[in-house]
Amino acid sequence: MTESRTIVVPTEASGQRLDHFLATELAPVSRSRVQLLLEQGDVQVNGAGAKPSLKLRGGEQIAVSGDPHPTPLKAIAEDIPLDVVYDDADMAIVNKPAGMMVHAGAGAADDERSRGTLVNALLHRFHALSSTGGDLRPGIVHRLDKDTSGLIVVAKNDAAHAALAKLFSGRQIGKTYIALVHGTVEKEKGTINSPIGRDPIRRTRMTTRATENVRSAVSHYEVVRRLTTRFGKFTLVRVRIETGRTHQIRVHMASIGHPVVGDALYGAAGQLTEQNVSRKQTAQKLRLGRNFLHAAQLVFTHPKTRKPLELDAPLPPDLEAFLARLEEASGT
Repeated sequence: MTESRTIVVPTEASGQRLDHFLATELAPVSRSRVQLLLEQGDVQVNGAGAKPSLKLRGGEQIAVSGDPHPTPLKAIAEDIPLDVVYDDADMAIVNKPAGMMVHAGAGAADDERSRGTLVNALLHRFHALSSTGGDLRPGIVHRLDKDTSGLIVVAKNDAAHAALAKLFSGRQIGKTYIALVHGTVEKEKGTINSPIGRDPIRRTRMTTRATENVRSAVSHYEVVRRLTTRFGKFTLVRVRIETGRTHQIRVHMASIGHPVVGDALYGAAGQLTEQNVSRKQTAQKLRLGRNFLHAAQLVFTHPKTRKPLELDAPLPPDLEAFLARLEEASGT
């Protein structure tokens, strides 16, 4: 059983929110973990439960009975269907669906946030994966965003993991994505060579305007198709990335004024609305529900067999259907 800890609020903490104060007092415990303790009733202020937003006055006695340092999560095997496009003794390549997290976050509790992940499905399918990434990320050499579908490489042993990681860091794996972006991309081909770093204001975002802790990022794009529709103008592009920075394609395309369709985090509308509709008509709405971004191809040499590999994953049905709706609305 976890022993209760009592904290007396100093007068200089007057005016602070309870969750902010505890996150500092119990550091490095996150504020989300503190809020979970409060929700569970594991924090008492002067003998009573309290909300995270409680404003402190100083002098309160706070009793913390829950464990602010929970046991680290370990991925668990789950019987979840997988689309495996390549498989051998050293690695597998999986076509990940949109909406599936690659792995649970380090701060996730043992609830639905840590279930349904790609790692959980991989453990059920293959049993043994590389241990390099730790208990939470076994087998994971690189990542895809939750709302991005497509190809991802998985290592089955530590030797394969090291070899694949070396290929990725040496830019020896060709990674090509298909994206639908807002607006008309004028040039048929182009290269975006803008370093990326964490947005200092909105920490969930990355940006090309960061001034600290930036990393080089290179994306090459080419136009596949341009669409002029009742919902606006769009461009379907093929993007090959040399680097694999967080949100790289989403950040780079938004930086040139063409955010990925569905990507509200980087400036795209949450849904498309039919344009130039008379007052007597009701404008149609079109919603994708995720980012129009798909990891379509991986090209590299197998690090052990030296066999050249070229794996492709076609656009999934939801993106094909959305594209078809737009084409129907083009009037051509």
